[in-house]
Amino acid sequence: MPPPVKITKEDIVNVSLDIVRENGFSALNARNIAKKLSCSTQPIFTNFNSISEIKDEVIIKAQGIYSDYVDMESKKKIYPLYKSYGMAYINFARNEKELFRLIFMEQRDENKDIYVDYVSKVTPLIKNSLGISEENAKMFHTEMWACVHGIAVMQVTSFANIDEKTASMMLTDLYLGLKSRYTGDDRSVENRTTQFD
Repeated sequence: MPPPVKITKEDIVNVSLDIVRENGFSALNARNIAKKLSCSTQPIFTNFNSISEIKDEVIIKAQGIYSDYVDMESKKKIYPLYKSYGMAYINFARNEKELFRLIFMEQRDENKDIYVDYVSKVTPLIKNSLGISEENAKMFHTEMWACVHGIAVMQVTSFANIDEKTASMMLTDLYLGLKSRYTGDDRSVENRTTQFD
């Protein structure tokens, strides 16, 4: 009789990721993992103390996949660096709907603002490129990213199927409009909060 196949932590995390991709994060439980691995739940809890630990590992793995999208898009050099971040985000949403939901559409701990950390990384890029203040660079990115996130969510929810060419055009239009607003003659907060023409 052959020895039993040893199930590793990596096996469990990879199968868990597959479950999330196929059925969403809510489907991730010991029974579904065991079924996918064709084993009992015993090897799962030999490797992990709880399902919560597995979920944390899946989130880390999903974030790594998203990071790979960002890296690949920037290395292609099809778009300027800042735009490549937006296109990677949208393409990730299009191709990895459930992983996108997990990372960017789940309820967050109010005390942990992931977005603030991200803004601090891209603010210097915008500030240096456009020659604007750090405060304006942060606001520029917030406005830009609201549109990027909206396009991505439309992909995930099938609200609208926006192809890559159209998404690229939309991001360019928004970027140029914001650039004109932030570097033009009429930059006052007063006018920006009251005008709409």
